Amino acid sequence: MKDYYSLLGVARGAPEEDIKKAFRKKALEYHPDRNKGNSKAEEKFKEVNEAYAVLSDKKKRSQYDRFGNEGFHKRFSREDIFRDFDFDEVFSGFGSQSGFGRGRGFPDLETFLSGHGFGGTRPRKGQDLRQDFYISFKEAALGTTRKVIIELNGKQIETSFKVPEGSKDGRRLRLAGKGQPGNNGGPNGDLYLKIRVHEHQIFKREQENIIIDQNIGLTDALLGTSIEVATLKEPKIVKIPPCTQSHTKLRMKGMGISTSRSKTSGDQFVRVIVNFPNELTDEQLQLIQKLKTTGL
Repeated sequence: MKDYYSLLGVARGAPEEDIKKAFRKKALEYHPDRNKGNSKAEEKFKEVNEAYAVLSDKKKRSQYDRFGNEGFHKRFSREDIFRDFDFDEVFSGFGSQSGFGRGRGFPDLETFLSGHGFGGTRPRKGQDLRQDFYISFKEAALGTTRKVIIELNGKQIETSFKVPEGSKDGRRLRLAGKGQPGNNGGPNGDLYLKIRVHEHQIFKREQENIIIDQNIGLTDALLGTSIEVATLKEPKIVKIPPCTQSHTKLRMKGMGISTSRSKTSGDQFVRVIVNFPNELTDEQLQLIQKLKTTGL
């Protein structure tokens, strides 16, 4: 694979706008509508799209600059390269400048990149579908099975899928073959589901750890106590040591979030919030004044 910067004809430190302009110029030059039956032009078109998919993404570009062309391809597959790449944006650019586009029989870019080409009679992969879906904090943390309804050729189809444990907000799930039907015997497209996680009333997530605030009274903080703390599965008793300071974090080992890729779980941290009274009764004031004489 040729160096991505060389493919687009830009310098390594080129700004994003220059990369975008160079890509559009090259893509139009090698566009199949301008190069009917030219397999070399099709291959060039694939290459400039791949180069733009990497160099237009800050994180991917940083990795490419760090590891170099050969090292980058050892670490990233083609699927990784085109993950989250906005194909619609690419086509909208062609449509506004040249009249090229899906309305002229131009298949989706994922079909083209998969090797099915632009020929009208060749098997073509069906269009991929993208949809957001919402789940609760606990469903994302513990994993669950859900159903989604999609519309294919005017029919509503119900599809079941699994949400892996430890899923984060924004994660994408790919359901292979659940997209639009292919053309001329081509495979179905895929369905990409983007996870949206509702906020929880008391749980906050930090990586694989969970943070929960727990209010206690002033005397409980001074003398120590035991409290019941909610967890992802069932409540647990946590001991509060005497003289615990406000906002101290107590660790509940292994009570956090586990992921499908990891054999270990994160921890849950109880952040102790000491409540101070807004006012004191006469009796309380007298007692505290006596405590003050003891040096407290």
